[in-house]
Amino acid sequence: MRSAADNSGEAFVGQTLAGSAYTMPRRIRGLSGKLLWLTVIFVMIAEVLIFLPSVANMRERWLQDRLNTAGAAAIVIDGLQPLEIPREVQDATLQSTGTKAIVLRADGTSQLVAVTEMPSEVDQAIDLGNYGVFESIADALYVLAFGGDRLLRVIGELPNDDTTVEIVMPETDLRSAMLQFAHNVLILSLMISLFTALLIFLAINRMMIAPIRRLTMSMQAFAENPADPSRILIPRDGGDEVAVASRHLARMQDELQKTLKQQKNLADLGLAVSKINHDMRNILASAQLMSDRLVDVDDPLVKSFAPKLVRTIDRAVGYTTEVLAYGQTAEAEPKRRLFRLSDLCSEVRELLAIDPDSGIEFIDAIGADIEVDADSEQLFRVIHNICRNAHQALAAHVPDDPNQMRRITLTAHRIGTVVSITIDDTGPGMPQKARENLFTAFRGSARSGGTGLGLAIARELVLAHGGTIALVEKPGPGTMFRVEIPDRPVDLKDWRARA
Repeated sequence: MRSAADNSGEAFVGQTLAGSAYTMPRRIRGLSGKLLWLTVIFVMIAEVLIFLPSVANMRERWLQDRLNTAGAAAIVIDGLQPLEIPREVQDATLQSTGTKAIVLRADGTSQLVAVTEMPSEVDQAIDLGNYGVFESIADALYVLAFGGDRLLRVIGELPNDDTTVEIVMPETDLRSAMLQFAHNVLILSLMISLFTALLIFLAINRMMIAPIRRLTMSMQAFAENPADPSRILIPRDGGDEVAVASRHLARMQDELQKTLKQQKNLADLGLAVSKINHDMRNILASAQLMSDRLVDVDDPLVKSFAPKLVRTIDRAVGYTTEVLAYGQTAEAEPKRRLFRLSDLCSEVRELLAIDPDSGIEFIDAIGADIEVDADSEQLFRVIHNICRNAHQALAAHVPDDPNQMRRITLTAHRIGTVVSITIDDTGPGMPQKARENLFTAFRGSARSGGTGLGLAIARELVLAHGGTIALVEKPGPGTMFRVEIPDRPVDLKDWRARA
């Protein structure tokens, strides 16, 4: 068997599915595409979570660098004291550090080193020595969204020095630097997310999506023509879930194909049987007319066997009619009535006609007081079929011990509203293969040449009565079946009327 989705078969499946009602989506629109975009989105979300503390840290480092630069320039200017610093030098210092005022604090004193014009107030004071993480993140987001026009007062200590520097600066340069940083992070995040998504896409597509697409195409190709053996998937090796699913799918397709083939054979067989049965019914009808005339013959011997012959032919005609009805899936409903079970079992014994010289005993241990609420003809078929199987098994079996009894025993008892009937024999027992397919048509035969229909039909008839039929395990050799037939439920109104 070849797979419909292997190297050469995948193209074939694609052509086959071109006109199908369910077409395979393109990779970018299928699970692969969804996985790709989800990966990009998730990586971007992760980058955003990383970006928030990153931009806050960048803002602090930028302010600290600006503070360090201004502090270094202020220390140089302070070293020139008591010389007067020219205005041009102060302006150049403030311009190079991007500040409007620089103040040094050391030993408890403050000194204004350089200033252009002292503003009356500032918009925000920032102490880098006492700056919390969440506060820093919130301020950074505010600067990116709304900042740029504020005046900042930044305070911090110089590295390796006890000198504190205080600067007053506009926020314009800080916001420009932060926007540039955010832009760079955005480009880098997109590149990382796309690259990561591509790697995940290629890996997952090879490990999962491609095998799933192969399974899907195999299922669609198999559905178009289940009878074609080449449509059965060849499962791939591996121990992952997809490999296990492919093996289960291949097994299911194989079993389904066998079942469909068997069903087709059964349908053909059923048609042939119906035709043969139709002609046989006509022949039996003619025999029935002739047997009716035998009743009027004035011969003691004929009068003794004529009624049995008539009943047998009547049953045969009834069976042929039921076979035709079964072929039309119109199973007859049981025509239930209350009758004595012992009379029915006596008819079964007479119809079996066991030869006394065969060494096979038929023991009818059913009491005359036991009545069963059932269709007598259908229950006769059930009991007769099981007893006939037992008789055939005993007749074909040669026991190792010549003194071993060969016996068929019928017993019955009533428990409340249920009649339990037991058919027991001392034959060779039921083979294991027959046990596994006990009530399966054409597969549950226990002997060579059997059709396996008898027990399947018996089960259907018992179920139609709401009863059960089962093979009972027994310690000794042989086979035991138990049939339980419950009485019909009593209608409350009828019961009250009779009461």
